[in-house]
Amino acid sequence: MSLHAKRRLIALAAILTVLVVPLWIVSASASKKLRSARMSTGVRTILRGERASEETARQNRAIATLLKTTPSVRELPAAGREVALSFDDGPSPYTEEIIDILVDRHVPATFFPVGVAIDEHPETIRREARDGFAIGDHTVHHPRMSELPAGEQEAEVDGQAADLRRDGAPPPHLFRPPFGVYDQDTLKILRRRGMLMVLWTVETDDYELPGQEAIAAHVLEAVTPGAIVLMHDGGGDRSETVAALPEIIAELRRRGYRLVTVPQLVLDAERASRLG
Repeated sequence: MSLHAKRRLIALAAILTVLVVPLWIVSASASKKLRSARMSTGVRTILRGERASEETARQNRAIATLLKTTPSVRELPAAGREVALSFDDGPSPYTEEIIDILVDRHVPATFFPVGVAIDEHPETIRREARDGFAIGDHTVHHPRMSELPAGEQEAEVDGQAADLRRDGAPPPHLFRPPFGVYDQDTLKILRRRGMLMVLWTVETDDYELPGQEAIAAHVLEAVTPGAIVLMHDGGGDRSETVAALPEIIAELRRRGYRLVTVPQLVLDAERASRLG
């Protein structure tokens, strides 16, 4: 090989070194940053899960504390400008639409499903639990509890709790009696299980299909600080409820209300009472 050819090869090698080495360094750096980002994301996810678990534990302790003084709640004005939206009788295909709206707008809420509907839509209960919504017990068959003997009432409560656990929801600490009907046997059953009966401040009558404007107006006219709002995500045509929900959320926020789950409402009322 001539001296000229050798010099050309040496020059070419030098050029390649100049081009390739920085690329390798950039690539290695980018790979390291990507691994770091993935690790950070994983850590953030874990920490979010830990914080969520800690907050849930605090909420459950607040429920247990409240049960020492009352077996049920309709509203918790001590919580201040907070409102808890709740949905009964699901899950149904409308539940998925409601969850989509809530998730898109970052709105916590509380669901009270019934066992017979869970059997048809178990994946929806799993989604409710996965997305962090509060889930309470609403019986298996939606009976009027006061019309049942104590043993059958127990079966309704315990059967629904088992359905929820089977499909990935935590053990329920809340109970809503169908039709708002209960008796002393119901209260004894709930007391033994450490469950708070959750009634409501605002009844939307959405099951009567009055129209989305009427549903929204009913909520917005009747709501007060610490209110619990009753709507339905199952048991029939709930398209009007789905249509009314975005307006309800937007207007409540415009008025300065914070939207929370029922357990969060209980915890915040307890915190406010301690501070007051």
